[in-house]
Amino acid sequence: MSAATAGEKSTKKSTKKTAKKAAKPSKFATRPGVQKDTDGGLRTLIKLAAHRDRIMLPVWIYALLATVGSTAYSLKKLYPAQSDRDKLATSIGANPSLRALYGPLYDDRSLGALTAWRTLGFGGLLIGIMVVLLITRHTRAEEESGRLELLGSGAVGRNAPLSAALAIAVSACFGIGLLAAVVMVALGQGVGGALAFGACLFAVGVAFAGTQAVAVQLTETGRAANGIGALILGVAYLLRTVGDAAGTGGGAGWVAWLSPLGWVERVHPWAGNRWWVIGVTLAAGVVAAAVGYRVQNARDLGRGLLPQRPGPASAGPGLRGVFGLGRRLQQPALLGWMAGIFVFGIVMGSIAKGIDQLLNDNQQVEKIIGRYGAVQGLTDSYLATAVSFLGMAAAFYAVQAVLRLRGEETSGRAEPVLSGSAGRLAWACSHLVFPAVGSALVMAAGGLGVGVGAGAVLGDFWGWVGRMVRAGLITTPALWIIAAAAVALFGLAPRWTSAAYGVFGVLVFIAYLGPLVNAGQWFLDLTPYTHIPKVPGGVFHWTPLVWMTAVSGVLTAAGLIGFARRDVSSA
Repeated sequence: MSAATAGEKSTKKSTKKTAKKAAKPSKFATRPGVQKDTDGGLRTLIKLAAHRDRIMLPVWIYALLATVGSTAYSLKKLYPAQSDRDKLATSIGANPSLRALYGPLYDDRSLGALTAWRTLGFGGLLIGIMVVLLITRHTRAEEESGRLELLGSGAVGRNAPLSAALAIAVSACFGIGLLAAVVMVALGQGVGGALAFGACLFAVGVAFAGTQAVAVQLTETGRAANGIGALILGVAYLLRTVGDAAGTGGGAGWVAWLSPLGWVERVHPWAGNRWWVIGVTLAAGVVAAAVGYRVQNARDLGRGLLPQRPGPASAGPGLRGVFGLGRRLQQPALLGWMAGIFVFGIVMGSIAKGIDQLLNDNQQVEKIIGRYGAVQGLTDSYLATAVSFLGMAAAFYAVQAVLRLRGEETSGRAEPVLSGSAGRLAWACSHLVFPAVGSALVMAAGGLGVGVGAGAVLGDFWGWVGRMVRAGLITTPALWIIAAAAVALFGLAPRWTSAAYGVFGVLVFIAYLGPLVNAGQWFLDLTPYTHIPKVPGGVFHWTPLVWMTAVSGVLTAAGLIGFARRDVSSA
């Protein structure tokens, strides 16, 4: 056999192997146009989701555990004797506003029961917010960007993204519940009650994860899915508030049983441990998640159950230009935050008249409120504290509004805008005007709510409204500093932009926990909230506000310069 003939045979053999290999379907391929309703690729998606949430999830878990631990520590300091706790229980039972804010107190003989009373309502709401953001981020937002369609063309099954999102959310809730139970056991509370308390935090997260699994099937955009999730949380919190305010003596008390937040309150940790209520809460979440799977497999990829309103054929005057686009993207979140802070402000202002009942001559509580408010007069000090707390919550909005810049950049939507006539600074400023002006509007709405609530119970309605709106606006520079830190990260270190939530968490943690543990002044000075003039009742100075505004301007300028000099990246 000649060498040429041997070479030809070898070439034919190699060609046959290549053709056979090409004809054999890849294990990562599915039939064109068909996506299986399975969890194929679930393990890989869970790893990817965990990697993406490696900063956000620890911040959430840390914030929730810090809330539980600091609340237990402060209650131990504030109500050391049983007589103090008995007076507190009497005040809660006699004041519907306090019950609406914190829920009913079922037992006052243990620190654990007091901690459950103070944390289950707000803690459950925070866990609900966390799971809403997580599930939307890994399902509808990915579907909206087109990445799920790309993944679905391979080995990833139709159910895998939702299963991965639920796995991450439920695992985070389980970790929070377990660690919260460990914290309470470490504080000397009973193991059974601690497990029931942790199970409450876990179960309420599962319930809201289930409802959000349905919510992401309803619309075509992640923003609308988050809005529906926020609406569900708001209705649940409102039902709990109405039911708890009505009390257990008949009337509308049954309304609280319509809300998962009301269910977990009625588990009674350290006061009976009604495990069957936890079972009901978990079952509701599982049923809702099953509905979500069923709806997902019945609809087309990229579509939602709710019809989308077709927009006008041409953009109106308000939508022309880069600032019109920024307003269109940022305005819904701003309006939602203004409405939420306003309602919460009304609740906090409405208990101003009952603050004396709550304290019951407890000198320790008066000292704590004095450290927060730093003004003379218990009512003024409480109202200044209420506005400060609203400012801590509203700082989250400021960070969220800034990080919309990074979201637009990584999703690829910023690049076509910047490839046109819009300049980088103009595009960035079209979004940054919202954390700047929007933060002031949110704080004005919060101050207005506190003023309306306080004026309704204390008299001099318009006087309190004016004083509290002014107090809200004075708090705004503290929000600007936190937002400016986020701008600096976006411009100078874009891969670390999510660390802005960590900056927010640390500064708010110092402002919230520092006065409770009687921390040193140098420690309190690390947060901008310490430097805000305490009004009403305190002395007003322009100097700290000017300094904070100047620092915010420097950080924002540094971030914008960095953004102007770096590449636009989608990673």
